[in-house]
Amino acid sequence: MPGRKKSGFKAFLTLLVFVGALAGGAYFYRDLLRGTKLGAMVGLGQTTQQKDVYYCPMHPDYKSNKAGDCPICNMRLVKREPAAQPSGTEKPAAGRKILYWVDPMNPSHRSDQPGKAPDGMDLVPVYAEAETPAGGLPAGTVAISPQKQQLIGVQLGEVSEQPLTRTLITVGQITYDATKIARIQTRFDGWIERVYVDFTGKRVKKGEPVISVYSPELVSTQQELLIAKRAMDSLGNSPIPEIAGNARSLYQSTRERLRLWDISEGQIRDIEKRGAPINTLTLFSPIEGFVLSRNAFRGQRVTPEMELYTIADLSTIWVLAEIYEYEIPLIRLGQTATMTFPYFPGEAFKGKVTYIYPQLDNATRTLKIRLEFPNPEFRLKPDMYANVALTIDYGKQLSVVDSAVLDSGTEQIVFIARADGHFEPRKVRLGAKVDNRYIVLGGLQPGETVVTSGNFLIDSESQLKSALGAMGGGDHDHQR
Repeated sequence: MPGRKKSGFKAFLTLLVFVGALAGGAYFYRDLLRGTKLGAMVGLGQTTQQKDVYYCPMHPDYKSNKAGDCPICNMRLVKREPAAQPSGTEKPAAGRKILYWVDPMNPSHRSDQPGKAPDGMDLVPVYAEAETPAGGLPAGTVAISPQKQQLIGVQLGEVSEQPLTRTLITVGQITYDATKIARIQTRFDGWIERVYVDFTGKRVKKGEPVISVYSPELVSTQQELLIAKRAMDSLGNSPIPEIAGNARSLYQSTRERLRLWDISEGQIRDIEKRGAPINTLTLFSPIEGFVLSRNAFRGQRVTPEMELYTIADLSTIWVLAEIYEYEIPLIRLGQTATMTFPYFPGEAFKGKVTYIYPQLDNATRTLKIRLEFPNPEFRLKPDMYANVALTIDYGKQLSVVDSAVLDSGTEQIVFIARADGHFEPRKVRLGAKVDNRYIVLGGLQPGETVVTSGNFLIDSESQLKSALGAMGGGDHDHQR
């Protein structure tokens, strides 16, 4: 009996030691787990350490364990948030009620449960306060969190007043100034005695002799002039008024006939001073310019209908250019223009629009315009081609960048960035587009902030919200 009591006591002590060891080990491992990341993860119901995962919003199948750019589309990778808990386990933020879950890339996809969308995106919650515009904002206003703004690539810009100019580029062809072309002809029959300008392209000065012409008719008229002058000298002071008047009238009519034949006043005085007719009459260039054509040779018979010389003044030249039909409202008389040539690098010629032709070319749907440029050094030659830039100055205008405008064809809408992440759709009236900006005629004020990137996705969510609100009100045909 004593032996059995002793062995039983030892067994009892052994059991106590074993139970104590188990209890101590449990407390030891509990403290160990609580003091490490593994313990924290076990406490959250997880068995492995969770790493940061980055993915491409446009290619959700691509994943990376570090930040960077997508190798497919170069879009910035987005950090994936921890997976949402099954319905009933996630608790919404204090004071916020989750209405439903939505795909951030396709707002039309909704779900009553958290999880993943068909495109692989994590569904994000939509809270009750996001469904109702705050502070009485207009219908269609949506609230988007900063994280979601980054996800869809929202960028903002400012509506501002600034001077706007536009440059219209076209091709022009140089031609002669038709108002500065002279054609030399005789007004009597005769024969060319001498040629002073003997080749095409020669530059002549104003008053320079061109040809000398012998005309029997001209000689007889000079003789009549001399007889009439002598009669006027002797009878001009006659006491009989009729005789004096007839003498003066005959003299004046003879002089007028010579002037009508393009005989200058100086030449007539020379004839009267000599007292004898001149056998040949010299014709002079009426302008300074270049000979375009020549049809005068020594010994040639000439008649009044023959064009002997054509001379063009190239101190100014015309440029004919064509503009498209939709550009017609942008062109006006007196508008400044700049002309450049590839073979005159770094040099520009200044001119202006002098005429807009009234007829549109039905085949090309273009309108011809005429520009005038000074050419003091005669570097610009007719039939040369040039690049013509027309400057259109709109002055100081209220404008917005074109990427901020959503054009449905019947209306134009921009999204105004409000406080606390709210975005308000607003209809605007737009004017001309100048480069990458639209002139604002109505709907916006200077200094307002608009969405310039990501507005398509914001518009989708705004329209979805408006549609859901209309469905809730029983109006299924409501559209924005």
